Amino acid sequence: MKPFLLLALVFHVSILHAQNTIGLPAIVNYSKTQYQGNGQTWDIDIDNRGILYFANNEGLITFNGNYWKLYPVPNNTRQRAVKVAPDGRIYVGAQDDFGFYYPDASGILVYTSLKKNIPAGQTEFADIWNIALYEDGVYFKSNNKIFEWRQQTIRVYDAPVEWKIMGSTAHGLYAQDLRLGLLKLVNGKWQQVCPQTSGQQLLITAFLEEKNDTLTIATLKDGLYKISDQQLIPQHTEADEIFRNSRIYCAIPLRNGQLAIGTFSKGCYILNSADGKIVQQFSMDEGLQNNNVLRLFTDPKQNIWLALDNGIDQLRYNTAVKQILPDKHNSLTTYAAIVFNKRLYIGTSDGLYNSPLDNSADISFSKGHFQPVANTKGQVWNLSAVEQHLLMAHQEGTFEVSGNTAIALLKDVGCWLYLPINNRILTGCYNGLAAIRYDNTGVTVTRHLNGLFESLRFLAKDNAQRIWSSHPYRGVYLFTLKNDTALQARLFTAKDGLPATNNNYVFRIRNNMVVATMHGIYEYSEQQQRFIPSPVLYPLLKDRSIQYLAEDSSRRIWFVSDKKPGVIDAGQKNITWFPELTGKIVSGFEFVYPYNDENIFFGGDKGIYHLNYKKYAGHDGRLSVLLGAVRATGRKDTLLFGGYARPDAQQKVTLPNAYNSFHFEYTAPASEQGNNITYSYQLSGFDKQPGEWTAKTEKEYTNLPFGHYTFTVKAKDNLGNISPAATYSFTILPAWYQTYAAWAAYLLILAGLGYYLYLRQKKKFARQRQKHQQEQEHLIFQHQLELERNEKQLIQLRNEKLESDVQHKNKELATATLHLVQKGKLLSNIREEFIQTVKKTNDAAAMPSFKKVMRLFEEAENNEEDWAQFSQHFDEVHNNFLRTLKKRFPELTTTDLKLCAYLRINLTTKEIAQSMGISVRGVETSRYRLRKKLNIAGETPLYDFLIDIKET
Repeated sequence: MKPFLLLALVFHVSILHAQNTIGLPAIVNYSKTQYQGNGQTWDIDIDNRGILYFANNEGLITFNGNYWKLYPVPNNTRQRAVKVAPDGRIYVGAQDDFGFYYPDASGILVYTSLKKNIPAGQTEFADIWNIALYEDGVYFKSNNKIFEWRQQTIRVYDAPVEWKIMGSTAHGLYAQDLRLGLLKLVNGKWQQVCPQTSGQQLLITAFLEEKNDTLTIATLKDGLYKISDQQLIPQHTEADEIFRNSRIYCAIPLRNGQLAIGTFSKGCYILNSADGKIVQQFSMDEGLQNNNVLRLFTDPKQNIWLALDNGIDQLRYNTAVKQILPDKHNSLTTYAAIVFNKRLYIGTSDGLYNSPLDNSADISFSKGHFQPVANTKGQVWNLSAVEQHLLMAHQEGTFEVSGNTAIALLKDVGCWLYLPINNRILTGCYNGLAAIRYDNTGVTVTRHLNGLFESLRFLAKDNAQRIWSSHPYRGVYLFTLKNDTALQARLFTAKDGLPATNNNYVFRIRNNMVVATMHGIYEYSEQQQRFIPSPVLYPLLKDRSIQYLAEDSSRRIWFVSDKKPGVIDAGQKNITWFPELTGKIVSGFEFVYPYNDENIFFGGDKGIYHLNYKKYAGHDGRLSVLLGAVRATGRKDTLLFGGYARPDAQQKVTLPNAYNSFHFEYTAPASEQGNNITYSYQLSGFDKQPGEWTAKTEKEYTNLPFGHYTFTVKAKDNLGNISPAATYSFTILPAWYQTYAAWAAYLLILAGLGYYLYLRQKKKFARQRQKHQQEQEHLIFQHQLELERNEKQLIQLRNEKLESDVQHKNKELATATLHLVQKGKLLSNIREEFIQTVKKTNDAAAMPSFKKVMRLFEEAENNEEDWAQFSQHFDEVHNNFLRTLKKRFPELTTTDLKLCAYLRINLTTKEIAQSMGISVRGVETSRYRLRKKLNIAGETPLYDFLIDIKET
């Protein structure tokens, strides 16, 4: 009997597990290496700005959506509880201590212990496990005492035996004592609520909700109960057996009428509070880091936070984007999906899977379990419903799917997709086109239409019912069906208007054929007989590379561009991107199946992704942004703002000039980051305009000049919602040399310097004037010197000319003198020869003739004309020497003057004798007589005397 019961229990649990919803929301894991704390986290709360607080073994951990911070308790004990009060205080409970954190004027959390306020004799307690807020009071629970903090005083409630848990609802503060059971605080006294909870019969782990005087609680081993009129009423659920075995450690109510239950070893369960049915289970199989859930918490966006035995997880339970895994143990790539006969079929890289659907409008909430469809192992490329037939395009051919079985229609020919046209279903295959026809006799398959043997993965028809196809490397084909077994194809390439021959994909959009290309959307123009940019779609998507297009029943156009999915609304004005799915789309085999507004499917690398577009587009649009930290850098880094603003804080930050570099951290709260967030910032006083939207969550400014600045940052989600701005203002003081006093000193110094420069310039001008005068005098002097030099040079030139002339005259004079000497010598020689001849001749008759000749010789020797010419020439050369000499010595005869002239030109005695026609002795005698006439002293040479004769 026991083995049978055990088998039944296992089967029951497996059935429960099998009935999980098929869609899984995203789970974000935060390990202890990320938040730099201990693995165990015991409690969670959030403030009105969206900052999360975690009670961890290492202390208080905060998370603003991007930055984690750890604040240890001063005595370094483990924190067990945390609760944020409306006034902004963060109350914490630790080992042997409790108190609160509150930001100082700089936004840095500072811890204040309340232990010193405990009345004397009541300070012995262990861990504070629970904190509750009720009627302006803060309550801290240890095992033996509950401390009430109100109006700066502490009141102590001793446990009758042992306090097990404490919590509050909107209608009361509750605590469980080990002996008395559940108690409620009324007018300062604990009153018993339900005797059935006493005596260790039930251990309460959570107070869920209180409505109409009925309190719902969760217990450790016995599941859920309702307490009404002091009666304990079990609330049965599908998970009762699971809770009895894995135990409930925590539980919270959800806004949508559901309950979240955290267990010791089975993770988290979501139940419908009305009927107790399991909605979903989240465990390590679904992506949790650990199955031991110590605390659950929901943020304002209904994300569920799980404090685990090792780590912290965020379950984006309220997200519009979910993942569907046909095979939980194998993240298969998906290529196709279809809803057919109340079943969801998903084509994967390893066959076709299907799951039955319930009546949930959002298919991801349908409970079910995927089963493989028989006879479909291998690659599934397409699923198409045609005339109540479900066709599957498979690597091995075409199959018709019925329920959980696939029947082959076309074998051994890989197929891509189907296009119904007229009474046939054209099939794009690995080697061209095939055709399928359904009629009253059954199914007829034409394996190949002759005319083309290319792989045809895309087919579309235009509004004229013409058939188009595309090949990734050939271009775009236009088919004409000649008959049931043959076709004719025309190929269009880049020369026909396409931006490129490669990577073109045909689709049917708005009852027409369009081509998605690497540079936007194109369509065929009948008038131009070539492809042109689509007049409707090209202006919207411009020259983006598009790989996939699909149109839904609301005329929205879904597309994929470089692994980024998006949608163009029906008004064809706005594009909405889905960054949650960016990079998760199958590259090269993109697929979008817009079943209806609440069910859009995207083929993914790991399973298929489901989008509830109605919910996604209905996002409330409320978005906020937080300043995480502001640091200034000078001689050292200074934290100016710690990220936790006080309600009464007045921001007036003034900094010395040395602190002129700043680092700003900012983020959107974690609860709002289901959609990708971008930021735009501006530093007023420095930036002229806000920066571009960016995913960066920090900004630095360096070397700012002094002045007043305001840093402003805004957040924007992918739907275009923009948050109110977060601001931080500060002032950088001028340096001491930039102050008004310094400027006054500068003016005085400048005036003094100006006056000094004036005096200096004045002296400089005086010196320059004096220097100028000296230079002028020097120039005049130089000019005079130059004139004198020039005059001297002129005189010298004249002298040189005169000397040259004298030399020339001397040469002429010497020539004339030589001529005279030679003439006299010649005449003397002739006369001598003549006298000798006469002496030899004794002819008396010839004597008269001889005498006549002798007289001619004498006339020739005493030719006054020659002398006159000579004396004139001599005076020209020797500055009127003869005239001056004659003037000074009138008694000199012509012979004396001749002698003086010959002596002046330094003729020898012999030459003088010949010139004068006298003997050498006669010359000596004439010289003697001349000295007498000239009164020349005996020691003075006659030549020197004559040389000194100058014209006066």
